[in-house]
Amino acid sequence: MAKKQRFRDLKQGRISKEEGKKSKKSAFNFAKRGDVFKAILTDSFMLWMPIVYAVFYLVMGGREGFGAHKMAGWLEIMIALTIVEVIFLAKSAQTPGMKAYNLKLIFLPTNSKPPITTIILRQILSKVTFMIFGWIVLFFNKSGRNLQDYITSTAFVYENSEQNSK
Repeated sequence: MAKKQRFRDLKQGRISKEEGKKSKKSAFNFAKRGDVFKAILTDSFMLWMPIVYAVFYLVMGGREGFGAHKMAGWLEIMIALTIVEVIFLAKSAQTPGMKAYNLKLIFLPTNSKPPITTIILRQILSKVTFMIFGWIVLFFNKSGRNLQDYITSTAFVYENSEQNSK
């Protein structure tokens, strides 16, 4: 019904063509898939690699110890990574990689930083869905949101509006 009304308003000259186009756009400035991927890649070197190193050599006593207890080692890595990411996201809604690309995580219903429970749920889901299938959703929608983003009503957006024009 709203589409017909908008068409009638446009046809009768009550609104301009630009106003008609603006009403169709999303209110959120969703981050581009490429920028999200680059931020995740940056985080993998800044957060994940030091944690892997610490678990390999400090917790497991070396490569041989990790090889003997791979499942426990990977579980420790994922738990530590989740805790570190939750701390960063709870503090500023950004990880170091997200900060480098001017991205932040928002809670869509309030358009602000997500509550801590939402952040924790999202990070746990991101580890589980990444291992199974959740990242496939990223390539089949325009907003570039993952499965965990849909479940927790979160999204990566640009921190400032200058990125939108690029």
